[in-house]
Amino acid sequence: MTPNPRDLPRTTFAVLFIVVLLGASLWIVRPFLGPAIWAAMVVVATWPLMLRVQRRLWGRRPLAVAVMTLLLLLLFVVPLTLAVVTIVGNADRIVDWAHLVTGFRLPPLPPPWLAQLPLVGDAITRAWVQAGALGLSEALPRLSPYAGDLTRWFVRQVGGLGFLLLQFVLTLLLAGVMYATGDDAVRRLRRFAVRLGGPRGGAIVDLAGGAIRGVALGVGGTAIVQALLSGLGLLVAEVPFAGLLTALIFMLCIAQIGPLPVLVPAAIWAFWDGRTGWAVFIAVVATVVGLLDNVLRPVLIRIGADLSLMLIFTGVVGGLLAFGLVGIFVGPVVLAVAFTLLEAWIADGDPADESPPP
Repeated sequence: MTPNPRDLPRTTFAVLFIVVLLGASLWIVRPFLGPAIWAAMVVVATWPLMLRVQRRLWGRRPLAVAVMTLLLLLLFVVPLTLAVVTIVGNADRIVDWAHLVTGFRLPPLPPPWLAQLPLVGDAITRAWVQAGALGLSEALPRLSPYAGDLTRWFVRQVGGLGFLLLQFVLTLLLAGVMYATGDDAVRRLRRFAVRLGGPRGGAIVDLAGGAIRGVALGVGGTAIVQALLSGLGLLVAEVPFAGLLTALIFMLCIAQIGPLPVLVPAAIWAFWDGRTGWAVFIAVVATVVGLLDNVLRPVLIRIGADLSLMLIFTGVVGGLLAFGLVGIFVGPVVLAVAFTLLEAWIADGDPADESPPP
């Protein structure tokens, strides 16, 4: 019996069944969506590197997968271990600084040059005078009502550490599986894209991969360069916890915040420690490194993906605000695919034999 194409109830129930099936499937795999997205972004961005490693290892895919998985593990575990070792090894200094900070009091008047700064000089001077009239030891009792909220927030963050580690382990395992089965996954994805979007489906898959690699090279490469230069400056200036601060700068650069939230306080600390020359040096490093991303990121993005810079930048910033850190990769992919489909749809409407007017 041939189904009637005009059987509206049958079509409605079929579509409803598919929607319910898809919704139930997404609900079941919901705990794995975050790690799967992160693993897919990492694998797509590092796939050319994995192929080079495989060629160096006599074409053995299992060996290449093991090496790449180990590299990902070291990328996360080593910085975290160094941070913990640094904090534990300097616990006594942290306690001494805490006692020193609680008794710290600003001078009653700021330096004369500070009041002469254009636009912000008067505001900084007033804030200085108000802060100088009140030491931190006297301000702590006023902040005590907020201690309970801060403690509860800290407990929540610590409680989420186990979940974060679980997410990381899942991401690592899924990335290893994707490295091992990436070729088959790409073939299935291409077949699905062609089935869904026709001949342009395969090109859309290539476009999405190029966008992910471009963003990974631009954002990740710029963050690495900024973190290394900032860490070198902090190390030369003998700023305490230079390694830990470098790791923090790297994370801030990945999140598109930049290195200034770390370098500016470091320069202020060096100034108050009586090391004016090193304070100026850190300020110069902060200026150079802070402006570096405006030059380096566009170049690296264009190397990784032949896409509009404005499209990539809008996708990075908008994706970060909409989806969090993973949105840095998801945003440009979505915009690139949407823009390409829109251009193809407009091009299909142009007459093939349109001749210019006389």
